[in-house]
Formats: sequence, C-alpha cells, structure tokens
Amino acid sequence: MALGASQRLNDGVAAVETMTRFALAVLALASGVYTYLGVRSILDGSPTAVFFAAIIYSASVSVGIYAFWSYMARFYPHVTTHAGRVAMLGVMALGAAMIIAMSSWLNAAALAGSAALEQHLAETVEDYTADLDQAHQNALAAQSLLPDIQRASERFAQLAASERQSGALTGTTGSGSVVQLLSQMSAQMKDLENGINASREQVAMLFNQGQKRLETMRTLVSAPGAVTPRADQFSSEVVALTGVITSLGQTSIAPSIRRAADDLSLGFIAPVADGGDADLVTRQDQVMETVRASVAAQSKVLSDAADEILGRTPVAERRFVPLSSAEAVLRYAADFIPAWAGAISIDLLPGVLVFILATVHGAIRRQEEKLPFAERITAAELLQALEVQRAVMANGGQNGEAGDLVEMEGDEPNNITSLDPRVRVKDRSHEDR
Repeated sequence: MALGASQRLNDGVAAVETMTRFALAVLALASGVYTYLGVRSILDGSPTAVFFAAIIYSASVSVGIYAFWSYMARFYPHVTTHAGRVAMLGVMALGAAMIIAMSSWLNAAALAGSAALEQHLAETVEDYTADLDQAHQNALAAQSLLPDIQRASERFAQLAASERQSGALTGTTGSGSVVQLLSQMSAQMKDLENGINASREQVAMLFNQGQKRLETMRTLVSAPGAVTPRADQFSSEVVALTGVITSLGQTSIAPSIRRAADDLSLGFIAPVADGGDADLVTRQDQVMETVRASVAAQSKVLSDAADEILGRTPVAERRFVPLSSAEAVLRYAADFIPAWAGAISIDLLPGVLVFILATVHGAIRRQEEKLPFAERITAAELLQALEVQRAVMANGGQNGEAGDLVEMEGDEPNNITSLDPRVRVKDRSHEDR
C-alpha cells in the first residue's frame, strides 16, 4: 500500500511538472506586462526611449521572477536538513522582498494608478475648498464691524442736527464749532462704512471666481478619459485658484479699520470755540471734550475689534505637488489594498507551488522509508551489486563470501539472485541524492 501511494505521488509530480513550468511562465509574463505599464507612467523622455526602457526593465523582471521560482521549485523540495531548509527559506524571503521592490509596486500602479491619482486630485480639491472658505471668512470678518460704524455715524449726524436745530448740546442753536465737529466725525465714520461696503463687493467677486475654479477642478476629477491630461489642466486651475485665495487675503479691510480707529483718537483735532460770549465758549469746550471722550471710546472699540480680526490665523500657503500614478499608489496605499494584494499575489503565487512540491516530496520520502530495502533498490544499484559479486568471484573469492554481499537480513538486500523485472525503480529524487 505504501509503495502504491508513493508511486502515485511520484506520478502526480511528473504529471504536473509541465503545468508548473507553464504557470511560472504565465505569472512571470503577467507581472512583466503590468510592470511595463507601471514603468511607463514614471519615465520621462522621448516616446521611443521610454518604450525601450520600459520593455527592457519589464523583460528583466519577467526573467528574474521565472528563474528565481524555477530554482526554488527545483531545489527546495529536496533539501531535507533543518539548517538547509532555514537557509532556503531565508533566500526565499529575500527574493520575495526584492520582487516586491522591483515589480509589485509597479504592478499596483498599473492596476490602480489612475484611481489613486484621481483620489489625490479629489483630496487636493477638498484642501483648496477649505482654504478658500477660510480666506473668505477672514475677508468678511471686518463686515461684522459695519453695524457699529453705521450706528456711530448716525449718532454723530443726529447730534449735529439736534445741535443745529435746537441747541441740544450747548443750548444755542446754529452751526457753530460743535456742529462742525460732530459733522466731521459723522463724515469719517461714513467714509469707513463706504470702504467696508466696497470691500464686501470685491470679496464677493473674488469668492465667486474661486468657486468657479473649484467647480472646474471637481469636473476634471470625475471626468472620463485619461487622467494625465486632466491632471495637467487641474494644475493650471490650482495656480489660478491660489491667486484668488491670495487676493482674498489681501482684500481684508481690517488693517484699514485699525488705522482709521487710531486716527479717530490720535488725530482728533477739535475746532476753536466760536461762541459770541464767554459762557457759550465754555459750553462749547465742554461739549467738545465730551465728543473727544466719545470718539476715544469708539476708537478703542474699533481698534480692539480690528486687532481680533487681524489675530485670525491666515490661510497657509499651499503648494500643489503633481504625482505620477506610481507615487499616488504609494501615498494612498491604504486605500487600495485589493490592488496591492493582487499585484503582490501575481509575483508571490509561485511560492505556494514550491511549498506544495516540498510537501509532496516530503510525503514520498516518509513513505519510502517504511518500505523494505528490496523494494527501494533501483535497477542501477542492483546491477552494481552484481558487478561487485562477479568481480569478487573472478578474484578467487568464495561463493559464500560473495553471497554475503546480497544475502542479508532485515533492511539489507536479501536473496537477490536474478534481475526480476518486477523490482521497482527507485524515485528519481533518490538518484539525485
């Protein structure tokens, strides 16, 4: 029974030998094809130079993979010592790592390079969208000061009108120095209000331009066709959008508000009281001091608000880095695990065949060790034994002594007296040993 099982395993190994070589060749060729596609995506130069360089590299990869796994399939199953097995496994691990380094990542680039590059463009769009929103918010932050400025302008204008019509502040009607001062403060606030309104229109225009650039970029990400031309156009849109974001950062009117607020307080010049009597002059001076205090308080509020706006984190300058499909696959490897698994499997699947052969040959050896020696001897070994017997007899040896060479008990040759055609031929792996 052991002999039959061992023979069937030997027959199976012989039967799949051609299939094993064919499988190794096909896998090596497939890896070379995908390596060629991956190499072409990262090489620069004339089309002819790129073509021949990619062909040479991919052919080298195919030959190297086929030769490596052929050697492993030929020798590893027949190494029986523990130290030899460990050494062969170490060589196999080193070879597998080198194959992954020279081929697998390029295979992954061929399988998922376009998708990885599109993901890079999509994430870039998201980053620039956030930058545009932040720049827009920073530019509009000064708009929050507009209601306070409008109220201050209206209050000064109303006080000037009341003083002119009813003398509400000095008790004397007319357009004197107090009315002149209040009108001057109202005019300054009105100029600041107009500046903020003009800035809002410019910010809105720039933001609309940025939105159109982002819309074009999103269209390029999801558009059909080759990804490389789309990536080139995408880069042009990024440059234009970067200019829009920079302009938004320079459009903020907060610095102007900060300077205007300082001018209200530091540049305050009260007119000379022009009353007709000393009592009116005194009242005018008192009102103008009150106006000065009010302007100083308003200036402090505006300065603090402007400082808070200026203290916002500015939009960091972002630089778009175009990637090749191979670089994109490496950067976003975690998002393309199936593609990486397929690329690596093409290169390392022959290792499974090597372990199958090693397991089968191990089973053959264990089964043969249980057979009697007479069933394990080969025809060549039998002929050699007979030649030794004839040589001994020709030299004058005794028949009994010569017979001892073949008439032994236990695991030795016993009673081999003829070339029986039924004697089993030993497995070729033993001949190798």
